[in-house]
This record gives sequence, C-alpha cells and structure tokens, in this order.
Amino acid sequence: MTSKNFNTLNLSEALLSNIASLDYKQMTAIQEKSLPSMLIGKDLLAQADTGSGKTAAFAIALLSRLEPTRYNTQALVLCPTRELAEQVSNETRRLARAIPNTKITTLCGGKPLQPQLVSLSHHPHIVIGTPGRILKHLSKGSLKLDMLQTLVLDEADRMLDMGFYEDIVNIINFTPRSRQTLLFSATYPEEIEQISHSIQQSPVDVRVTSQTNKPNIKQLFYEINKGERAKVLSDILKHYKPESCIIFCNRKQQCNELAEDLWQQGFHAQALHGDLEQKDRDRVFVQFANKSSSILIATDVAARGLDIKELPLVINYELAHDPEIHIHRIGRTGRAGKEGLALSLFMASEAKKVNAIEEYQDGAVKVARPSSLSPAKNFKLTPPMRTLLINAGRKNKIRPGDILGGLTSTGQIPGKQIGKINIYDTIAYVAIERPLAKQAIKILNEEKIKGRRLKARLIS
Repeated sequence: MTSKNFNTLNLSEALLSNIASLDYKQMTAIQEKSLPSMLIGKDLLAQADTGSGKTAAFAIALLSRLEPTRYNTQALVLCPTRELAEQVSNETRRLARAIPNTKITTLCGGKPLQPQLVSLSHHPHIVIGTPGRILKHLSKGSLKLDMLQTLVLDEADRMLDMGFYEDIVNIINFTPRSRQTLLFSATYPEEIEQISHSIQQSPVDVRVTSQTNKPNIKQLFYEINKGERAKVLSDILKHYKPESCIIFCNRKQQCNELAEDLWQQGFHAQALHGDLEQKDRDRVFVQFANKSSSILIATDVAARGLDIKELPLVINYELAHDPEIHIHRIGRTGRAGKEGLALSLFMASEAKKVNAIEEYQDGAVKVARPSSLSPAKNFKLTPPMRTLLINAGRKNKIRPGDILGGLTSTGQIPGKQIGKINIYDTIAYVAIERPLAKQAIKILNEEKIKGRRLKARLIS
C-alpha cells in the first residue's frame, strides 16, 4: 500500500466515519499489512505485539463482513484471559457503533452462566470469550456456530501455553470448514506453525514485531547476591520514584508475598494472577490503569491483554525463562514515542538467561551494581488518584457521561479532575484526584443520577 489512511480500504462510509471519530488517524503497521488480505476473506497468520493495533485490525475486518439482518453468530474471537476478552469486546463495540443493531456477547469463565444463557437465546452476531466457557456453551447447545464466517484466535501462543489446545480443536469442530481463520500471536514458537497448518487454508503470513517498530526503551540489569532481591527492588523504587510500574514475577505465590512486603513499606502495590476471582481481577486492573494504584505485580499469563498506554517503568523481579517473553514484558513501556525504562534483577547463576537475551536482541545489555542506586529516605509512593465504586452499571443503563454529569453538576468538582470511568454490568469505577475523593463520594450519595440515588464508596 502507498498510504496508511483507512479510507484507502474497501470499507463502508459509515464504518470509515466511525473509525475517524475514534481518532484512528492512520493505520498501524499490523493494520496496514493485514487488513487488505483479511477484507477479501483470506486466512491470516500474524505475529504482533500487545499495543500494536491488532484488535482494531481484526475487529474492522470481521465487522466489514457482518450482515446485521442475519440473526446468527457470524464471528467468534477466542482470547486466553478474561481481561483480554473484555478489552477486545469493548474495542469491538466501539467500532461497531456504525452498524445498527449489532449484538456482541462476551462469554468468560468466572461469571454466572444464567445471564449468558439468556443473552445467547437471541443469537449474537459476534461472540468474544475464553475457550473453556465457549466450549461449555457449545456442549450445552446454547451457542451455535454452524453459520460462522470468521474465527479469530487472539494471542494464540498464550492459549497454547495455558493448555487450551484441545479446547480450541474441539471448538473448531463446531465451525464450518469454509470459515475465515485469523490467528494472532505475540511470539512465534513451532507450535503456532503447527496449529496454523491444521486449521488454516493458505494463510497470508504477516509479522510485525518489536524488532520492526523498535520502542525507545532503556534497559539496565542489576546483578544481585542471594537474599538481597527484595531489598534491591525497594531501593530501585525509592531511587527512580515511578508514578506507576509493572513488576514481573514467575510465580503466583511470589506476586502475593511481594505485594504484601511492599505494602508494609508504604507502596500501593497489588498482585494480579490467575487465582483471583474475576471481580478482584477487574478491580486490581482498574485501579492500576486509572492511576489509583502505583504498582502492579503480575505473572506473564495474568499480564497478557493489559494494554497500558503510558507506563514509565517495567521491572523484572525475576528474569523470564524465555528471551522472547522478556522482550514482550519490557515492550509495555516506551510506547507512543516516549522513552521507557526496563530494569531487571539477576544473580550470577542466571548468566545464561542474560546471554540468551543478548543473543535474541542482538546486542549486549548494560549491567549495574545495586550500590549505584541512591534510594530516597522515608519515601512513600502515593498514587495521584483514588477509585470510587458505584453500585450501578451497564444493566442499569448507566453511562460514563451520566456519572461525569452527576459529579460536575454542583460545580464543586471540575471535569478535568475526574479520571477514567469504567462501566461493568452491575457496578462502575470512577477515578478522581486524591484531594477530591471524599467530596465526590458525598456528591454521588446525595445527588440523583438518572432519577435515582446511587451508593458509592472509596476502595483505594
């Protein structure tokens, strides 16, 4: 293609207009390379990192083929985690605003089955979900895929890592052979090529990696001795004083222990891993994304699908077992033209892992001693925002504009001091600048929104 503008694609005027209204000015590399093939119905095997614009790419492609007057499931998107499925659903809904009466349903484990059964009784056009719950509905007969046009496997490498191969194969057995299959993966292990051969027809191969769009990331490795990992981490936080950062651990238990240790030191840290219930995972992610929690401690699996646009620092408390995973971890910083910082802790016994990273990225890493750090004394990392929980959500017809209007109606709180508003089925989260949090609670509990008084409380 000679231009990166969306209007060079064969899309409806309504869809193009909506894309423009969402501030998509130009196509990203993955969109430019994949959309022409997807729009004419070809299968696709694509390697693309989180944050590359891949969700919009396949969402635009499946929406372009959608027939809203046909009330059957025409597209299915499989995701490895509930967080990613929710993000994909939200992005697809935004893009689908140009197509009247489009029904999109999210099906994930960890949520009650009955509301999902009710939603499926009126066949959705697009279904987005995790393999286990999708297969459960297929087995019950509540989900029908016999008219499916497009199947998307998002972050397929992570689904394979999590043991979903058999579930994926079983799901595919419910779909027509004539479908279009789009496979997206951040890494490209041999298993990806194998599954592509078994489920795709002559796929177009597209690879857009961090090596193609190299982010502006400064890397530094701190060599530590046995038993000083936690202390060096504390010194790093007190030296760099990040407004927010993600710390990667390899085990769930270590995430919990580290979060508790940092809390005791005065850091607002929370753990994110697969053992958390869905409502707790949502709460942890919302607080981190809206800047009312400073530190997110996560495993690689739990962090998949987290798309934080402005993240100044990533810390590898432990090195990843695979250099490709290391690159994927640190790729969460240094986005949108900003400089990012990635710090990694390692012991001499882990030199092989460091060498593997150097070989993979084709360049030596810079190693520093912990003694070079100058930790600030009595430093506390206080988030700039606080989060309010409201006892009403999407099912109560509550929208972000309603909450914003309620908070600003008295003139006491300017709109610019209100942060992200996240709406879920029965609850909503609102970020507000820390000094105004109690005042906001009072307003929400006293003023009516959509003719009713809502209950609100602070959770951070």
